[in-house]
Amino acid sequence: MDYRVLLYYCYTPIEDVLAFREEHHRLCLKLDLRGRIIVASEGLNGTVSGTKESCEAYMQAVKSDPRFAALEFKIEEAPAHAFQKLHVRIKPEIVHVGLPAIKPYERTGVHLSPQEFRDMKDHEDVVILDVRSDYEHNLGRFKNAVTLDIGNFREFPEKVEELRKYQNKKILTYCTGGIKCEKASAYLLEQGFENVYQLHGGIIKYGLEAGGEDFEGKCYVFDGRVAVDVNTVNPTVVAHCVNCGQANERMVNCANPHCNDHVVQCESCGEKLDGACSEACQQHPDKRPYDGTGNYPKQSNHYNPEQGLYSYSPPVLS
Repeated sequence: MDYRVLLYYCYTPIEDVLAFREEHHRLCLKLDLRGRIIVASEGLNGTVSGTKESCEAYMQAVKSDPRFAALEFKIEEAPAHAFQKLHVRIKPEIVHVGLPAIKPYERTGVHLSPQEFRDMKDHEDVVILDVRSDYEHNLGRFKNAVTLDIGNFREFPEKVEELRKYQNKKILTYCTGGIKCEKASAYLLEQGFENVYQLHGGIIKYGLEAGGEDFEGKCYVFDGRVAVDVNTVNPTVVAHCVNCGQANERMVNCANPHCNDHVVQCESCGEKLDGACSEACQQHPDKRPYDGTGNYPKQSNHYNPEQGLYSYSPPVLS
């Protein structure tokens, strides 16, 4: 395959986020990279796709900056671009949880390599904690993992009290690429939990380096692929169509933009409901046309640093 998908993040202080954002955007345009990149005063987070050569040049450029020397890229092959457009945005946090005061580069959970995670996960004194949203862990999760009923990562702090019963155990947190675990494990430590760990590189790296053993189902990803296989050792299907209940791993967005729920839906039910997750959503007057994919890419604001700030104004950072 001639294309690559890069998943990465790095918590590190960035003083002039606007200047960094402009320079970084120009670099991505020059290399014809596409995807979503978030810049904040606390670091950098992104998922981009491009040719093998462009991705190599990008990784070399990023890691040449001393602030990102320790950054690790998760690299996957792809037949073409996984994104249609490029977005480089400034936000208060590189993953939104509403805890800007938590600084993972100062204190966070113990990083476990995929092999170390695999060796520890089945011990009696261990709890595996999925810190992702429900639509993600409904599609796939580690065997025997504790999951949280949250629609968005920003709800994680509200669920910490539910985890008090595990306070005397070793808590192994995991997420897609590792970024959510940095803040989740740091917050658990702040809340008095002592034995907190995290799967370094997340599910993606675990699949690449440990064969994905005991990860059941598929992994939800935030690009055009939507879901990817992880387990090459003992794969299984855990998700079911939201409508007919049959085992299935096809993840879609509801065609009703006012709902837009992430759901598992088989192709037959998708056709029957014209891309909607329910009959009520099917009848909504604003329902989007269904092309069989259930994927509705966001429109670009057409911002280009070489042509001016058309519709862009940076957020106020606290």
